[in-house]
Amino acid sequence: MMSDSLAPTPEVAERVRDQLATVERALNNVLVGQESVVSQVLVALIAGGHTLLEGVPGLGKTLLVRTLGQVTGLTFGRVQFTPDLMPGDITGAEVFDRNSGELRFSPGPVFTNLLLADEINRATPRTQSALLEAMQEHTVTAGGHTHPLPEPFFVLATQNPLEMEGTYPLPEAQLDRFLLKVLVPFPPNDVLARIGEQTTGPSQANPKRELEASHLSQAIALSRHVVVAPHVMDYAVNLVSASHPDRSQVPEVVRFVRFGSSPRGLQALLLSAKVVALRAGRWNVAFEDLHAVAAPALRHRLILQFEATAEGISADSLVAKIVDHTRASEEAQRTRGWMRSNVATR
Repeated sequence: MMSDSLAPTPEVAERVRDQLATVERALNNVLVGQESVVSQVLVALIAGGHTLLEGVPGLGKTLLVRTLGQVTGLTFGRVQFTPDLMPGDITGAEVFDRNSGELRFSPGPVFTNLLLADEINRATPRTQSALLEAMQEHTVTAGGHTHPLPEPFFVLATQNPLEMEGTYPLPEAQLDRFLLKVLVPFPPNDVLARIGEQTTGPSQANPKRELEASHLSQAIALSRHVVVAPHVMDYAVNLVSASHPDRSQVPEVVRFVRFGSSPRGLQALLLSAKVVALRAGRWNVAFEDLHAVAAPALRHRLILQFEATAEGISADSLVAKIVDHTRASEEAQRTRGWMRSNVATR
């Protein structure tokens, strides 16, 4: 709950927007040419969710997460996932204390505000699953005792989509716990030139803290006050429902999708759209806000048929089809309602 001094007033919202804009500029000064990626990561952060970053090596994924910790004032931890990494290497374990003669819990690197899970798909499924409780419950259980994690707690994981040898694809249950999956594209030539100039010159970008952890918690709480009107809620539900082949009227979904989004997909859509609306200066979610976050919120929640892979059909193209169909259905329904109201008034 927000305190009285942090009531959702226009002044508070304006201050939060200014703070987030400052953080975004600081990140963009370091991570050249990835404005869309930075924006999506900030949306996930303010929505209070975890983010999966996917891209080839050298695109600044690790740099983004490290810089995010520097500019937000969050404590930062990093785990380099490897095939021999054990669950206790992440969560911590019970160790023998020679002074007391008893077992005590030694916290692992997960006990931080911002955890970078670097190359998460290189660890075994057993180790990957060690993050499940931490991501969902924000706790770690060891030796029969439950230990709360620091708040706020975020996992930003990276994975390389090219190297398949020696990797373990994330199970659907863990993918579903990431609020957004953000694709990090390879930069165009002009951006490459800027990267080369900035990273090989005599001076390097040195970001400073622009936001306190308490301010971030305030922004998260404030975003929850953004209103979702009933017809917008129905629209979001229709987007998620249209991702299921047994419910969808989109031919491509029926043909290429094996399983559609879980209810967490709806939560991701709504929470992310609320942040987009708040940053745009509105207290209500619009259809356009849902469109803006549909791809990162749903792309990792569609389980495709083998036929889709064989024909080069991506989850993003299917999400675009779902959005186009849902938008057209909404416009047709609105037109029918308008025509009925005109006939009734004559």
